Amino acid sequence: MKLPWSNPSEKTAPPLIALSHLPTTAWGKTDPAALVRDGYSGNAVVYRCVRMIAEAAASIAFQASDERVQSMMLEPSADEAGQTLFERLYTDIQITGNAWLEAVTLPEQTEPRGLFSLRPDSVRVRKDKVGQITGYGVKLKRGERLIAREPDGWSPVLHMKLYHPSDSTYGLSPLSAARKSLDVHNGAAGWAKALIDNAARPSGALMYGKDGARLTDDQFDRLKDQLTNEHAGAANAGRPLLLEGGLHWQPMSLSPVEMDFTETRYTAAREIALAFGVPPMLLGIPGDNTYSTYKEAQIAFWRMTILPLVQKTGNALTVWLRGRFDGVEIEPDLEKAPAFAADREALWARVSAADFLSVDEKRELLGLG
Repeated sequence: MKLPWSNPSEKTAPPLIALSHLPTTAWGKTDPAALVRDGYSGNAVVYRCVRMIAEAAASIAFQASDERVQSMMLEPSADEAGQTLFERLYTDIQITGNAWLEAVTLPEQTEPRGLFSLRPDSVRVRKDKVGQITGYGVKLKRGERLIAREPDGWSPVLHMKLYHPSDSTYGLSPLSAARKSLDVHNGAAGWAKALIDNAARPSGALMYGKDGARLTDDQFDRLKDQLTNEHAGAANAGRPLLLEGGLHWQPMSLSPVEMDFTETRYTAAREIALAFGVPPMLLGIPGDNTYSTYKEAQIAFWRMTILPLVQKTGNALTVWLRGRFDGVEIEPDLEKAPAFAADREALWARVSAADFLSVDEKRELLGLG
């Protein structure tokens, strides 16, 4: 007795299946260049979060106890205002987790006269054999410029960074923590565009074959050319597909309603906003609006996101510039920030009602001198 598979001529040929657009999944990288490309430059939610934080924080000016430092805060260089410099600083730290400032000292002088920002993707920390920071390398078009510490140990470069639990050299970007949500949001947008580019139809398979029948090579090539030329691209959207000779179209992907891509994008957008500390209500993202009014969300944004960032920057500048300006104090000027007007009014009311304080003591508590 012969077995059916012992003779090749007795095999039954399976139906022919033509696969089209099988999906693949890949997660993006977290290096600075990838975060700028896929996040800040390629995602509207990330761009808006970063711009909101940078512009709001830069609107709060710094007050220095030293007039020379105060002049640098207002006009760090001849071609740039202080608000522009700090806006770039806050943008860099939100995207990459790191921000760099270089203090420039003129020849035959000991005190810095200007401040310049350095691009995060061009700066590398240089260490010695025991892990101590010896300087910073700045990438140029040709070669590298090394900024070393001064003979007294003071560094002309200020490195501001967000805490990274597993890296003592570089900071952790909020965008790195939200990388998967960013990929989901970009992927959903790419899926919607690809659906339009592919004639607004989901991926599927053309099935042919019954009782071992197969397409000839010429038939297969003609069918492939017809699908490519007449049924692919946005210009061919809605064009009916004419099937003949036993061909059958079998969809192989879920519909947009089943996949619920709209809600997926909203969820990813909320997670991105959460990583940056921006209330979704301020971005116009529906759902999870825990604030009853827009005003409450805005106040929370200034108190929980902007204020800590500005205070951290002021403290870092104070510690850094004390190496050249003895005893200098740099603090954010919150008196001119409209978001804290209610807090100032409450403070003035409490101090004014304190009958046990003298006028001079009240002025001192209010910072009037």
